[in-house]
Amino acid sequence: MIYKIVSTVWNSGIVKIKNNKMGKNLSIATISLLLALASTKAQQVFDVKSYGAQPNVDITQALTKAWKAACAVAESKVVISAGVYKLGLVTLLGPCKGAIEFNLQGTLQAPSDVASFNGKDGWVAFERIDGLTVSGGGVFDGKGQQAWQKNECNKDKNCNVLPINIRFNYVTNSKVQDITSKDSKYFHINLLGCKQLQFQHVTITAPADSPNTDGIHMGRSSQITITNADIGTGDDCISFGAGTQDITVNQVTCGPGHGISVGSLGKYQSEEPVSGIRVTGATLSNTDNGVRIKTWPASSSGVASDIHFEDVVMNNVANPIIIDQNYCPNGQCSNQSPSKVKISNVSFKKIRGTSSTKEAVNLICSKSVPCQQVVLSDIDLAYKGGEGSATSTCTNVQPAVSGKLNPPACTNKN
Repeated sequence: MIYKIVSTVWNSGIVKIKNNKMGKNLSIATISLLLALASTKAQQVFDVKSYGAQPNVDITQALTKAWKAACAVAESKVVISAGVYKLGLVTLLGPCKGAIEFNLQGTLQAPSDVASFNGKDGWVAFERIDGLTVSGGGVFDGKGQQAWQKNECNKDKNCNVLPINIRFNYVTNSKVQDITSKDSKYFHINLLGCKQLQFQHVTITAPADSPNTDGIHMGRSSQITITNADIGTGDDCISFGAGTQDITVNQVTCGPGHGISVGSLGKYQSEEPVSGIRVTGATLSNTDNGVRIKTWPASSSGVASDIHFEDVVMNNVANPIIIDQNYCPNGQCSNQSPSKVKISNVSFKKIRGTSSTKEAVNLICSKSVPCQQVVLSDIDLAYKGGEGSATSTCTNVQPAVSGKLNPPACTNKN
C-alpha cells in the first residue's frame, strides 16, 4: 500500500492522512512515529563568525552577541570553529529558553595580564543555566604564566584570588565533555551551586609548579559525576569543598598535582557539610599526595562523612593515603587548637602501588573530635626508598581493618 500525507497541522500535532489506493487507515504506531517526527525541533546554530568573530582577534563582543541570541531560542548551539581566538572576561548568562550547547572547536586565549580582569575572579563563566552542554574538543588557554609569578597565596591565606579559567555558577542538568583547560591563572574549573552536572573526557593541564591551579574544585554542589578525566596540574587534581554532596569520580588519571582531596575544610565559619563522595578506578602518578581529607586547625565546627576511595592505583605517590586534620600550608595558622571538623564513615579500599614516602598511610585526626568509622581494606603500598618498608601512622583514630594490609595498620600510634 502507498500512503500519502496530504496535510499536516504542526501546532495541534494532527496529521491527516489519505490512502490514495486502498482507503485504509495507517496503524497507530505509524501515526505516533509521524507525530514524534513532526514535533522534533532542529537545533539552531549560532556561529560567532556570523557576529564578526575572526581568528587571532578579540571575540568577546561577538561571543556575547551570539550567546544572547542563542539563549533567546529553544534548542540552540553556539559554535566557535577551529582557529585561535582571543577572549576577554565573559559571563554567559541564563536562564535560556531551552537547552543550549557551547561548542568550542578552536582555542580561546585569555589575556595574559591579570590587571585586565579588574579584580574579577573568573575568565569564562556559565551562570544560571539549565540544560547546558559544553563540548567540541577545543581548548580554554588561561595564559597563566605571568599570573603565577604574582600569586601570594602561599604566604597569605587571605590573598587576592586570581582568575579561574571556567566557572559554572548555578548550572543544572548539564554536561561538559571533550574540552581542555590549559595553564589557568588559578583554579581551572570551579563549580558553585551546581546540581546534576556531568564531566566526561575532560583534559586539564598545567606545570607541576603552577600555584593553586586546582583541576576541578566544587562547593555547595550535588549530584556531580566526573568520568574519564585526565588531569595534570600544580595543585589538587580534584577538590571537594564545603557543601559538596553526592559526588561520583570514576576512571580519572591525576599527575602531576597534589592528589584528590576532600577539603580543605574548616577555614571559614558555618561551612556546610560534605558527604557522599565516591572515588573509584583512579590512577595517580608522581603526585605530592594521594587520596586525602584535609581540615584546618582552630576551625569552626563542621562535618565530613560518607567518603569512600576504592580501586585506586598509586605510582610513586607521596602520602598515598592521608587524613590531615592539622592542615596548615606554609605556616599560615596562628592558633594551633584542634580542628572541630568531625570526620566519619570513611573507607580506603583496594589501594595499591608504590609510595615515594616511607609513611604510606597517615591518619592524623583531631584530638577534639576523633575520626570514627574509618576502614582500611586491601591496601598494598610498597615503599621504594632505601630505608626499609612502608609504615602507617594513626592519631586519634582506630580504623577497622580487613584483607591484606601493606603496610600493617597503625604501625606508629600517637
